[in-house]
Amino acid sequence: MLESLEQYSTLALFSAMAVYAMAFVFYAVDLANRSGDAALRLANASEEAGRTAEAALGSASGGSVATLTRTASPAKSAGTGSEMGRAPRSRALRIGFSLTVLGFLLHLAADIMRGIGAGRVPFANMYEFALTATLAIVLIFLLVQFFVDLRFLGVLITGMTVLFLGIAKLNFYVAIVPLPPALDSYWLVIHILVAVLAVGFLTLSFGLSVLQLAQTRRDSLMAAGEPGALSFLSGFPNAVRLEDLAYRMAIIGFVFWSFTLIAGSIWAEAAWSRYWGWDTKEVWTFVIWVLYAGYIHARATRGWRGTRSAWLSIIAYTAVIFNFTIVNVFFKGLHAYSGL
Repeated sequence: MLESLEQYSTLALFSAMAVYAMAFVFYAVDLANRSGDAALRLANASEEAGRTAEAALGSASGGSVATLTRTASPAKSAGTGSEMGRAPRSRALRIGFSLTVLGFLLHLAADIMRGIGAGRVPFANMYEFALTATLAIVLIFLLVQFFVDLRFLGVLITGMTVLFLGIAKLNFYVAIVPLPPALDSYWLVIHILVAVLAVGFLTLSFGLSVLQLAQTRRDSLMAAGEPGALSFLSGFPNAVRLEDLAYRMAIIGFVFWSFTLIAGSIWAEAAWSRYWGWDTKEVWTFVIWVLYAGYIHARATRGWRGTRSAWLSIIAYTAVIFNFTIVNVFFKGLHAYSGL
């Protein structure tokens, strides 16, 4: 029975990865179409500017008002063409998002079957944590759409999910084993659950910060006379809006991470009779907390805006990835079982 559930879990996982990969392709097509639409709008704008200049010249030389009237029709046609150009992008985006939902359901099935097979929550080792953490990232990405449209992050979310799941399956997969005594506690559910929720929101913040830097770069190139640079970003929110969204996601993630730190300390007291012992994992959990606290404080009170804010957000998220990969694998300590 356990072997069958594990086989079905693996099948569901591979199916989810395939669906996520297809979603990634459609999100990438959407980005390509955004770039094509931007080029079309730029060409239409240049053509319209030329016609306007020609009309103005004709008017100055005694041309009739009809000359100006005739120029309105091509401009309108150009606008219609631009609107038509958005349809494939929207279709690709809708298909990509629908595939993401389907991939999430398969991913959820894989996680649930792993948990049922183990007779516990699937949090006990690197493979199970990766399975659950990536599930939380996709879940939060889907739920956030009810409040703000962040589907333009789909290529990042699906790409990272496929990458992390592939690495976890190839390098960290282990058969179902009983929990170590220190993990056999209800604090496992509390501690890891808030951790994966924090990682989900911090991942969205990271993606928004990366786009903020790209959008800022595009603005500087356009100011330097290169209007076609990074044209796929033309349909995205501006850098200020991206920074604001990244900041909000980071605050939510920071709250969950704070609970992670607190719950971990309480659990450590119950398991090892001390709240804090400067174990490597504990230290890096605290380092991440300090980095995000610094990011939030600097932006809120010190006026750190723009690229400085974005880079601090990216550095903090890099520490998150370092904590769940390098620290778990190469550093020994009381949390060594997390690398099983």
